[in-house]
Amino acid sequence: MNILSSEWTTGLYLVAAVCFILALKGLGSPKTARRGNAIGAMGAVIALVTVFLSTQLDNILLIVATIVVGAAIAAPLSRRVQMTAMPQLVALFNGVGGGAAAIVALLELPLVESTGAALAVVFTVLVGGVSFSGSCITFAKLQGLIPTRPLIFPGQRWVMGLVLIAAVVLGAVIVTNSWILGAAILLAIGLIAGVLLVNPVGGADVPIVISLLNAFTGLAVAASGLVLGNVLLLVAGTLVGASGTILTRAMASAMGRSVSGIIFGAFKGASTAGSTEISERPVRSSSAEDVAILLGYAQRVIIVPGYGLAVAQAQHTMAELVVTLEKKGIEVIFGIHPVAGRMPGHMNVLLAEANVPYEVLQEMDEVNPQFKTADVALVVGANDVVNPAAKSSPGSPIYGMPILDVGLARQVVFLKRSMRPGFAGIENELLYEDQTTLLFGDAKDSLSKVLTAVKNL
Repeated sequence: MNILSSEWTTGLYLVAAVCFILALKGLGSPKTARRGNAIGAMGAVIALVTVFLSTQLDNILLIVATIVVGAAIAAPLSRRVQMTAMPQLVALFNGVGGGAAAIVALLELPLVESTGAALAVVFTVLVGGVSFSGSCITFAKLQGLIPTRPLIFPGQRWVMGLVLIAAVVLGAVIVTNSWILGAAILLAIGLIAGVLLVNPVGGADVPIVISLLNAFTGLAVAASGLVLGNVLLLVAGTLVGASGTILTRAMASAMGRSVSGIIFGAFKGASTAGSTEISERPVRSSSAEDVAILLGYAQRVIIVPGYGLAVAQAQHTMAELVVTLEKKGIEVIFGIHPVAGRMPGHMNVLLAEANVPYEVLQEMDEVNPQFKTADVALVVGANDVVNPAAKSSPGSPIYGMPILDVGLARQVVFLKRSMRPGFAGIENELLYEDQTTLLFGDAKDSLSKVLTAVKNL
């Protein structure tokens, strides 16, 4: 349907692009994230409607049916997913985007008329394939379908090198001859490359790779915009690629590592790897009543949430405990590590869901100097982000990662399900220090008992 003129089409595309930019700005803060998400969705609707009203579409019924089926699958899935599984959902959606861009470019290859457009097809097919298969592997790792540890085999770097050489050679042939079968083979090579790229990454590095693959998808979409001659796809893809790259670098910096070290570290044994071994070293454990006494008679408490809080869905109980402590005149703040949980902002969103005020959520650099003035540091479900091995053990896989200095507090209380190591698979020496007390059990159950005991003080 060519209802809209080219001027109206360009104007509406511009409006949609502005919506995407404002959405990214809004998503930069928990306070404005909901509004940013809504603006981004509005921009997507404007873009979609504009395409329908400005383009002569064939098979329009098939297109509409596909949209309906996709929405019927995605809408309930997105509503039902738990916050703990949000990184997996992001990985899946990201992979679908990269795969879609690759397929579109593949189908458009016979229609391209310039070398530049052919290069864009090659880039989109290859990078989109890498993003799709790599995202599927990250989903499987985070979901526990395959081991989270690095998966490598002898000679893997040489295999990866041969795959990349094959991609370059085949890409050159496709650009020269617009070979559609060659493009399909290139897509298969991209899928293999994605698996080879992500399999060697393990442990705490997996969420960072999700962000990197998100950037790959953005670049693939931008290139598909060149193929289709669609400015909005180019703008939107560039925004996603740029923001994904910035986020990847920020996450890597928060881990004290380089992006190249994360991607290629496993080839030389440097990547973090999860472990299932449980320590048998003695620790000082306590009851919920004893922890309640420590909290109830403190003047200042700093809470450090982690993935275990999300798994137990204990954020609402935690929020109620904070309110109870504040009614007793106790100052309570949260110390949030940049990579707490499984992605940036994970803890912020989780606590916001429980109506914890933004004002008490403090980032690592802001809260670290305050631990020495805290009577109690309450660590709920976190481990690697408070592990002093990041500062004291050069051989540790997390060495160099900035951490929350909970060990400076007068008393440290860990709420843990077991002595199993954190995602990085190493022991936390802080658990064995004299000022540390452990309360074992499910975080929600433990917090409920502590809350009851605090109320009875």
